[in-house]
Amino acid sequence: MAVPLSPPAAFGGTLSHIPNGTLTSRISGLDQEGIQLLLDYERAHGNRLPVIQILESRLNALKGGTEPSGTTAPTTPEVSQSSTGSPVSPATSGPPVNPPSQGDPTNPAQPR
Repeated sequence: MAVPLSPPAAFGGTLSHIPNGTLTSRISGLDQEGIQLLLDYERAHGNRLPVIQILESRLNALKGGTEPSGTTAPTTPEVSQSSTGSPVSPATSGPPVNPPSQGDPTNPAQPR
């Protein structure tokens, strides 16, 4: 089997951004072929033992009769598809803060 160039598009083209703790739930909707694709990719590219163990465990469960469940296109908030930068503009920012030079008269620790 040829080593895939990238994992399924549902994973954003890479597995490196997905936390290991959420990988199990994110792959629950994949069938044996999908898990094998991810496993081959991980062995060829990242070769991270925890990820390989998770994928092998899921593959063995599927071979043992477990049915895929859940979605095959998990959300990946770790990968931002939006433009970079702050959504704050001068029109939406708050007023400038200019404290008095002698301290704040409403703060008893800083009397006038």
